[in-house]
Amino acid sequence: MHPQMRSLRCSIVRGGTSKGIFIKKNELPQDPILRDKVILAIYGSPDVRQIDGLGGGDVLTSKLAIIGPSTREDADVDYTFGQVSFETAFVDYGGNCGNISSAVGPYAIDEGLVAPVEPVTTVRIHLTNSGHLLTAQVPVQDGKAMVAGDYAIDGVPGSGARITLDWSQVVGTVSGGKLLPTGNVKDIIETNGVKYTVSLVDAGNPQVFIAAADLGMRGTESPAEIEGNRELMALIEKIRGRAAVLFGLVDVPEKAASVCPYIPFFAIVSPPADYTGLNKVQVKAEQVDLVSRLLFMLKMHKAYPISGTACTAAAVRIRGTVAWDALRKKEGGDPIVRIGHPAGVLDVESVAEEIDGEIHLRKIGTYRTARRIMDGLVYVKNEVFL
Repeated sequence: MHPQMRSLRCSIVRGGTSKGIFIKKNELPQDPILRDKVILAIYGSPDVRQIDGLGGGDVLTSKLAIIGPSTREDADVDYTFGQVSFETAFVDYGGNCGNISSAVGPYAIDEGLVAPVEPVTTVRIHLTNSGHLLTAQVPVQDGKAMVAGDYAIDGVPGSGARITLDWSQVVGTVSGGKLLPTGNVKDIIETNGVKYTVSLVDAGNPQVFIAAADLGMRGTESPAEIEGNRELMALIEKIRGRAAVLFGLVDVPEKAASVCPYIPFFAIVSPPADYTGLNKVQVKAEQVDLVSRLLFMLKMHKAYPISGTACTAAAVRIRGTVAWDALRKKEGGDPIVRIGHPAGVLDVESVAEEIDGEIHLRKIGTYRTARRIMDGLVYVKNEVFL
């Protein structure tokens, strides 16, 4: 016990290509305003280095998972995701995070919130941000979630036990259950006197798809190249802001950067091509079915978000979308879609069928690994609680 600070129990956990702080709901204040003050203090926000907290000064390591017993009969655990800004005093609860979601099942099993069943435990996760249900298949051994395994994902060193997430029920997260919020496979957004063709799809998270060529891009640029082009980044945010209005997230585009910086995601897609990714990873055109670069929190993702993967996997199954246009069409009904991203290649299983003119998702299977890194106490100054 420290006379000038309070301690809260938490864990640092890697899920997929992201890393976050996992904390149980009963550790945090019930009042939402005070809760967020405490969360910001835990991370050391706002500060671009998050030097006085646990945040890593990067959008992929400034993530939060609040875990608690399920408040739904059809779920095993409640999970609230927060994207903690390091530039402003803001925690964005507007969307889901697939990478962090992949660690929720293992965490819930290891914490005794879900009874372990060998060799695989099914964990039904209530995504409180959107009210949807995500199903995880977690390998279990000796009563704990497995860590060791031979499944490797680009963007994470080594390998681990493969966790399968099914996103097929996470549709219409902000648009009342609609896969296509506007009812159109393509929409036109006009800004700076130019009309841009986009597709708005809502699965996993709401997402805007645009062809790289329409932005004057090759599509294989690195995150640093894209972020270094200020005019391009400003244009992207103008288009994303107008899409946010169509998704019903804001009433005017200018509010999107401050009100909903996390969603909608913004995916820049292009046909398969050769390129050199981060850490000099060589990606060949024949290894992928489409290439994508994705923006969230006004930053370029250094790999690919799993909720964005789910949305991309859904979009390519909808004939006529911008993502469908970029996809390498394969014969034989192969359900695997290979997405080329800045850190390599990501596989996703995508099964859908058209009934009476509407697309119904049967399975959107993403595969991740996860590992608990640390358990302990985080200290917050008493003044934060005042």
